[in-house]
Amino acid sequence: MNKLLLVSIVALSVGGCSMSQRETNGALIGGATGAVVGGVVSHSWGGAAVGGAVGAVAGVVIANATGPQRHCWHNRYGHWVCRHY
Repeated sequence: MNKLLLVSIVALSVGGCSMSQRETNGALIGGATGAVVGGVVSHSWGGAAVGGAVGAVAGVVIANATGPQRHCWHNRYGHWVCRHY
């Protein structure tokens, strides 16, 4: 039970962050896939919940790592300048 609570807190804290549309889609796809796999493997709702939380976090991490990288800063005039890599 403590592990489920810890995973839920981590998943909720990640959900509170500002995410791009790509990261949001990664969280949804990863969470749904993780819930299905966790439920099938463990044959329980608890396994599905843990799998969904872990899958959502993994989906955000993968979407962030595979997406276009952006570096932003303020120039000397106080304007935001962004470069995409």
